Amino acid sequence: MKVSVVGTGYVGLVSGTCLAEKGHQVVCVDIDQAKVDKINQGIPPIYEAGLEDMLKANVGTRLIATTDLRGAVMDSEISLIAVGTPFRGDEIDLIFIKTVARQIGEVLKDKAGYHVVVVKSTVVPGTTDEVVLSILEDASGKKAGVDFGVGMNPEFLKEGEAIPDFMNPDRIVLGGIDERSLSVLRELYAVFEGVDQLETNCKTAEMIKYTANSLLATMISFANEIGNLCAAVGGVDVVEVTRGVHLDKRLTPILPSGERIFPTFTTYIEAGCGFGGSCFPKDVKALNAYGAKKGLPMQLLNAVIDLNAVQYQQVMAGVYKHFPSLDAVRVAVLGLAFKPGTDDMRESPAIPIVQELLAGSAKVKAFDPVAMHEAQKLFENQPIQYCDTLAETIEDVDVVLILTRWDDFKVLPELLKGMATQPLVIDGRRMLNKHDIANYEGIGL
Repeated sequence: MKVSVVGTGYVGLVSGTCLAEKGHQVVCVDIDQAKVDKINQGIPPIYEAGLEDMLKANVGTRLIATTDLRGAVMDSEISLIAVGTPFRGDEIDLIFIKTVARQIGEVLKDKAGYHVVVVKSTVVPGTTDEVVLSILEDASGKKAGVDFGVGMNPEFLKEGEAIPDFMNPDRIVLGGIDERSLSVLRELYAVFEGVDQLETNCKTAEMIKYTANSLLATMISFANEIGNLCAAVGGVDVVEVTRGVHLDKRLTPILPSGERIFPTFTTYIEAGCGFGGSCFPKDVKALNAYGAKKGLPMQLLNAVIDLNAVQYQQVMAGVYKHFPSLDAVRVAVLGLAFKPGTDDMRESPAIPIVQELLAGSAKVKAFDPVAMHEAQKLFENQPIQYCDTLAETIEDVDVVLILTRWDDFKVLPELLKGMATQPLVIDGRRMLNKHDIANYEGIGL
């Protein structure tokens, strides 16, 4: 099929590139000429594992980028809207969605053939039917369900694992206003054989996305709250507690062969220094606000956000336990991105931690395998020493903070063994064996 994807952020560029890899002809649209030029050179403007190789394999053949939205819509059968929906205090901001919907509608006014417009951005229930559809009809002068189709197709991509998530999905949710809209979406995803597909209306598709992210965020905050209690009790390690919980066969089934399966969702029931990124914080806050507007305060989800907002303080509590004053304390910050596999620092727990360290006049060194450039932009003109290697970062420091679960940090115990003076290590992700490090503190310990 001929597909236009409007927006080249994480969702838009990954979706467009993967659809091209699956054989579709894809045009990615963005208003930023510099981003468009980069994409056409095979250089992704974002870091996502595996994206650059896949983009280079398809750009110029099955995928091109352009600033010409009109031409892209005119020459495609289906348009995916994948622009940002930032949370602005009490609701998601639909300015980009509305702008693109109006632009597409103006093109549809002059387009003779049937076209389907699909929202892929994360939006609260009712947005596709009540906002996007209305704008499309108003701008085009045409009737949805007669002259053009409308759908909602949420994404379930984990940053750092977005390529395999898209190429090998566990489910595909297709929302549409009518059978014809759904039939076009079916055709788009026909190349994904053997995948469970759920067909529903647009409002339900929107709710599925929010529910999925809110569940995972809730699991994380639950594990963190238990971890904080373990630390308060004393003599209890949350790692052992969660291991005991995970051995429940309902969580980790045992095959007839006797092998136990550990589903990846169990990693969300592990204590740490909090979740971040562009999805969980924004989506849970948006669903909270949406519920409140419907007269249903979301008490549990409000608690999820409230707990997460202060979870980073558990790391700082470990620092203050040994260093009541931060003045001149030499601190190595390992990990700046909110999770491994990405350079995304949005809502990363590293941000308030670094800010507090700097405010207390600590001497901060930092290392992240891919997010250093983002940190330099975020902490512009701040006295942070950015290091090129892990070994350089931990040299001559008093404290080491592990804030991102990068595999690169697994060698830390070996590096520390060769040091004359052992720094305090505070494991904010509980990724290392506490017995392998001389001076160890960890979340939930």
